[in-house]
Amino acid sequence: MSVAWGLALQNFVGPGATPDPGAILAYAERAEALGFESVWAWDHVILGVDPAFPILEATGILTAIAARTRRLKLGTGVLVLPLRNPTLAAKTLSTLDVISGGRLILGVAAGWYAREFDAVGVPFRQRGRLFERNLEVLTRLWTEDRVTLQVDELNLRDAVMRPRPVQRPRPPILIGGYVDAVLRRVARLGDGWLTYFYTPESYRRAWAKITAFAREVGRDPATLTGTNQLAIYVGPSREATEAPLRHWLQTEWDVAAWSESTIEHAIRGSVDECVEQLRAHVAAGVHRIILIPYRYQPEQVELIAREVLPRLA
Repeated sequence: MSVAWGLALQNFVGPGATPDPGAILAYAERAEALGFESVWAWDHVILGVDPAFPILEATGILTAIAARTRRLKLGTGVLVLPLRNPTLAAKTLSTLDVISGGRLILGVAAGWYAREFDAVGVPFRQRGRLFERNLEVLTRLWTEDRVTLQVDELNLRDAVMRPRPVQRPRPPILIGGYVDAVLRRVARLGDGWLTYFYTPESYRRAWAKITAFAREVGRDPATLTGTNQLAIYVGPSREATEAPLRHWLQTEWDVAAWSESTIEHAIRGSVDECVEQLRAHVAAGVHRIILIPYRYQPEQVELIAREVLPRLA
């Protein structure tokens, strides 16, 4: 099976740093030149207090990248859907798809950071229901001529949204999350699953559940795709990369305690060692891997593209 290879974007940085739009655009242009399938933006509106984590809004930076690239697919990994008015989200995202000529991959999830929901005025405890409501509004506005729907504060009366996304019937939708309720949602409503920091073994277990849930609701599991996000540090050896990569992941990244995501997933070591570790992920049946290069270093991107990925083709 052929695996698509994406790169995470540094629109999200650690405390004390500032996202560099020029560097992000150059990174994306280079990713396209090197043959990566896609780039992926992180999403939060606010994150942290002291320390706070600076982040550029996902659709904004992806729209800027769309204007500077021609082939690269543009993914949200993942957009916290309940935080957004779904009608406005449908307009913003369809605009991105139009500007890019049909290159959006929409990764969405229900969210986890209660303080962020409070700041936006969205009830955190209803995030699962609001996720499904917003997804319905979004997809209907993209695919139906007119939408009439009244739910909560939303009142769509023969709502017509033009232009529609370039992709037909709509951009692909990947649903992120870990618990069985989310995996069932992937099987019912999504085009695929997007997860984060999963080992090959964890990925296999979760994908088996998604496959079973899809069959339960009468969907062909072969129509769904799976995407995993993995940190990687290519260096002289496993020993040389272990400590710096672990420090980065422990200080600037988080793993959900209710999931099987773990910093132990990380790909590290020499080219040979990284290839061997990535082969295990490919063998697990994943369709796309989004790599998060160590500290987003351009030299890491070059090493991955020139020395690691050709051996996994």
